[in-house]
Amino acid sequence: MIRFERVSKVYPDGTTAVRDLSFEVREGELVTLVGPSGCGKTTTMMMVNRLVEPTSGRVLVAGEDVASADPVRLRRRIGYVIQQVGLFPHRTVLDNTATVPLLLGWKRAKARQRAAELLDLVGLDPSLHGERYPAQLSGGQRQRVGVARALAADPPVLLMDEPFGAVDPVARKHLQNEFLRLQASVRKTVLMVTHDIEEAVRMGDRVAVYGDGGIEQYDTPATVLGAPATPRVARFVGADRGLKRLSVTRIERSDLEQPPRARLDEPAAAVAARLRGQGARWAVVLTAAGGLHGWASAEALERASGGPGTAAAVGDLAHRMEAWVPVGAPLKQALGEMLQHDAGWVAVLDGARFLGVLTPTRLHEALRRSVDADARGVSRRSAAFDPVPGA
Repeated sequence: MIRFERVSKVYPDGTTAVRDLSFEVREGELVTLVGPSGCGKTTTMMMVNRLVEPTSGRVLVAGEDVASADPVRLRRRIGYVIQQVGLFPHRTVLDNTATVPLLLGWKRAKARQRAAELLDLVGLDPSLHGERYPAQLSGGQRQRVGVARALAADPPVLLMDEPFGAVDPVARKHLQNEFLRLQASVRKTVLMVTHDIEEAVRMGDRVAVYGDGGIEQYDTPATVLGAPATPRVARFVGADRGLKRLSVTRIERSDLEQPPRARLDEPAAAVAARLRGQGARWAVVLTAAGGLHGWASAEALERASGGPGTAAAVGDLAHRMEAWVPVGAPLKQALGEMLQHDAGWVAVLDGARFLGVLTPTRLHEALRRSVDADARGVSRRSAAFDPVPGA
């Protein structure tokens, strides 16, 4: 959808902002451009909508060289979100959001209807916020309006320049989550500039790490963190890149352990005997439909099955299990659940169905296997490693 072909930008004073840049953003992909200030990432993005003209090379959008396109028409076909939002202070939220459709000649009623739909999509009630002015909104709400305005004319391409940088950390994470949810629905082709490596790897399908006027590495977030292509990339992503990688490494079914299982209605004595034979200390307790209920210890089951006439069921002895995550969630989420609930393992679900448990040992193995797979260019299941480093 967006392609750079040997693009350079040299300013009249001799400053080279971008040097011989070639890369491609696929349709529906979110690519983050990350690097230190002055490395050329914002210049790169602004050449897509011709706010900056390249000195040499070509920038193509949907196969068309943007240099041959009328810049005004081009910009109306490309959504643009900036850090300070840039809303018109004298216009209501609804009219701000409807700006581009009105410029494209839409009737006012249709443009405002589209604006109301987009405000609702970004989590703002149009009946509550639509007639307010930007000064009456919080910073996070203004950012949402900026995203809604950029999407109002349904552009195929969206450019975002530090879109969440002007809000507090809590609001920033919430906005990131909301945008990822929105992107999963609308699937725009997005080029996003950020200076924050954590935001870059969290948001991007692929990440372009900039050096001095060029891209040092262009790859998936997991690969950038697990196998930095150059010493400069390694320094930029930081020595704690292993921890950052927890955010981009997903839980797979092959990572899970399969502990003993018991049903809520099973007799405690029968389950106690089964655990005794397996040498197990606990069992996961499931509902009749295979959903997670909790866990029961072998000790409690043994005590309940010791006397004559005892007919306790597993459900009478089970503890609720609050530490759980969906399959495909990042390892960081699983670790967070373990720590929050002081749990020795976290249950992994597919919808309501229990799949298995992730233990700290398995979590560590999954992370190391993922790093090894990227370093060797193989699938994660094919990666092997020494479970005892240095042994």
